[in-house]
Amino acid sequence: MNQEVFRDENIKKILEKVRTIWALDIADSLMGWDIEVLMPQEGATERGVARAELQALSQSILKSKELKNLVDEAEKNMEKLNDYEKGLIRVLKRRMKIATAIPEEILKEYVKTTSEATIQWRIARSKSEYGIFKPYLEKIVDLMRKFAEYLGYEEHPYDALLDLHEEGFRTRDADKMFNILEPGIRRIFSRVQREGVYKSKHELEDMEYNVEDMKNLNLEILKILEYPLGVRSRFDVSTHPFTTSIGIRDVRITTRYEGKDFKRSMYSTIHEYGHALYELQIDERLSGTILATGVSGGIHESQSRFWENIIGRSRVFAEAIYPTIKKHLKFVEKYTPEEIYYYFNTVKPSLIRVDADEVTYNLHILLRYKLEKSMITGELKMDELPEVWNTEIEKLLGIRPKKDSEGVLQDIHWSSGLGSFCNYTIGNVVAAQILNHMKREINFENQIAKLDFKPIREYLKNKI
Repeated sequence: MNQEVFRDENIKKILEKVRTIWALDIADSLMGWDIEVLMPQEGATERGVARAELQALSQSILKSKELKNLVDEAEKNMEKLNDYEKGLIRVLKRRMKIATAIPEEILKEYVKTTSEATIQWRIARSKSEYGIFKPYLEKIVDLMRKFAEYLGYEEHPYDALLDLHEEGFRTRDADKMFNILEPGIRRIFSRVQREGVYKSKHELEDMEYNVEDMKNLNLEILKILEYPLGVRSRFDVSTHPFTTSIGIRDVRITTRYEGKDFKRSMYSTIHEYGHALYELQIDERLSGTILATGVSGGIHESQSRFWENIIGRSRVFAEAIYPTIKKHLKFVEKYTPEEIYYYFNTVKPSLIRVDADEVTYNLHILLRYKLEKSMITGELKMDELPEVWNTEIEKLLGIRPKKDSEGVLQDIHWSSGLGSFCNYTIGNVVAAQILNHMKREINFENQIAKLDFKPIREYLKNKI
């Protein structure tokens, strides 16, 4: 299958050697998906042990002398390799470096802890009790500090964690990014509030919906977007929406249903569709290799945020999708497409990141970035975290959570580690850049108006 792009004989030997790593990655992804969608709560401990053993097996292959020799040999002839083969060596060397740096016992402890923490976070969030999750978070933060020391860094221990998600991205880069964005965000937010065109509240936010009707709406939107449901994908429900790739022919998404404010479920679905499409459009010639995945967390988020915000919150999309929404949610009939557009784009300080508008969203990421930096250095203690969270979000947005589920417990991310939140802001920035270039090549708004997304998908497939 991969003969066309992987021609070098030594590269073929490397692919044969690391095929087991690819298979173990697939198994781990499937086990992770199951934890959040189907697994009973008491399965967490054994699942964590099983995943830890698989990760250790993968690590042993990456650290093996045989693989190192094969890679060293390939590097002697880099000028003869094509771009795919060079990419394989680059990605593999990065994984080998990480695997060599982290001791096996630390890796196993991390995998077991995070598997259990996912379940405990879900319980803690449902009860809005931070104390349930705190022991697991303390252990995870301690493990993240160890990761940083083993991986190494030049300026700040948080750099090592950022690099795991966005290669080469450092604390100084994040500081620069937020220092540029924050003043502009505040100016735009003040202008929006002053002009009053985009309202802070819409009555549809309190309008309750039938979950089955909402599910059918999401399914029809996915059909319009040509999501290959049942053929190469699944669509399920979880506490926190997510996407899992179990190979380029099996990519699964989830959403959630709160029972009111239908845009929350709709945008969760469209967001995850963006992630899934990125994985589904990977070059099939890479199937069965460790290259068959997204290039980084930031680029992945650029795809999800592109579909959710740049397409999903546009005026032309609101007008085009209006008949579909009205078909499934009868209470929408009393509103015009124009009113639906403004409902999609209310602008206000909000407690929940995933429901935040485009204007204030990056301030939510800034909060998490600041907290994580302080957590990794030990400056911020886990006992203090809920109160510090509440105080800092009040400084940023002028509102204060009344319970932990509105604050420190709202995101699942800390059950798997630190360092991933900056991906969202990177993704927002990159998505805007993609739009700027895409408009030079296709009639962007015309395609959305027709609900014909094929040219947009093709652009993303070929360019990203």
